[in-house]
Amino acid sequence: MTEHTRNTRDTRNDQNARKARGTRNARDTERNGNAGRTRGTGGHGSGTHDVVVVGGGAAGLSAALVLGRARRRTLVVDAGEPRNAPSSHMQGYLSRDGMAPAEFLAVGREEIARYGVELVRDRVTDVTRDGDVTRDGDFTVVLGAGRTVRARRLVVATGLQDELPAVPGVAERFGRDVLHCPFCHGWEVRDEPFGVLAAGPASVHQALMVSQWSKDVTLFLHTVAEEELSGQDLRRLAAAGVDVVPGEVAELLVEDDRLTGVRLADGSVHARSVLYVAPRPVPRTGLLERLGAAMDETPFGTYPVVDPTGLTTVPGVWAAGNAIGFAEQVVHAASGGYRAAAAIVGDLLMADLDAAVTG
Repeated sequence: MTEHTRNTRDTRNDQNARKARGTRNARDTERNGNAGRTRGTGGHGSGTHDVVVVGGGAAGLSAALVLGRARRRTLVVDAGEPRNAPSSHMQGYLSRDGMAPAEFLAVGREEIARYGVELVRDRVTDVTRDGDVTRDGDFTVVLGAGRTVRARRLVVATGLQDELPAVPGVAERFGRDVLHCPFCHGWEVRDEPFGVLAAGPASVHQALMVSQWSKDVTLFLHTVAEEELSGQDLRRLAAAGVDVVPGEVAELLVEDDRLTGVRLADGSVHARSVLYVAPRPVPRTGLLERLGAAMDETPFGTYPVVDPTGLTTVPGVWAAGNAIGFAEQVVHAASGGYRAAAAIVGDLLMADLDAAVTG
């Protein structure tokens, strides 16, 4: 813990130094941003944003940062519902390892503000395409507070919601000692007694994966019948040293604000200090569906069909982060937002140039 604390303090010092350097140039940056917004409206009205970004998580903020630096008038609408809100730290993001998600977002908001990006705490309740639906642009975006804005391009970074198993104690402990991703938290709980709550036969894979972080792993079959496991499943579980326990899980046991065990419906108790679960991902793709984006059914939810930059099948609409896939970690989401924004910058430039040529 001492080493982790030192690392966290050093990281924050580095961030403060970067913020201080950015603050010294804030006025110049703002002037440049305002000039860019004047030139970059492409003949649209002053009330039109070049881009509205729906979602203020890693993907949305990353997109907004790139757009702001490209001098495009950008609005971020943030409902304040990040997927990783239950977690006290995030891992595996180079230079941000161990950083609190809330701190990460706060730094991101400060960074986009330097480039004149507007952020509002609100929810997009409706979005419609204006004019000729075969042509790129414009969109009318309605916010929950009643504000209506226009946008030439959209980035949908609305993420997803994790729907947890209905076992008493799971929701209350989620993000603490009830976990779902060993890459996110496995190191921090290494070598502790793990439990894995089966949600289906695919939970065998989760049990096998977490066995890399602990050699004391129990797979609780819960509502999965033993006969649903294949012979190969059983052989692999045995080779990994994973115990398989049939029977429905009734509740989690907690003492002194720590998980201590799992109680089955038959009354038996199994001592565990960590429980892995597999939430059902529920993508927040309602806006994309409303716009008519083509969707792809997967075992992990329905997601939009996108190209490598995140462009959906709706002209002028990009998607990024967990809105395009359940496995997008924070670092992936930030990268996706960057790619989408870079593509939009080029797209808007060509549209503006073509409009100037044709008069």
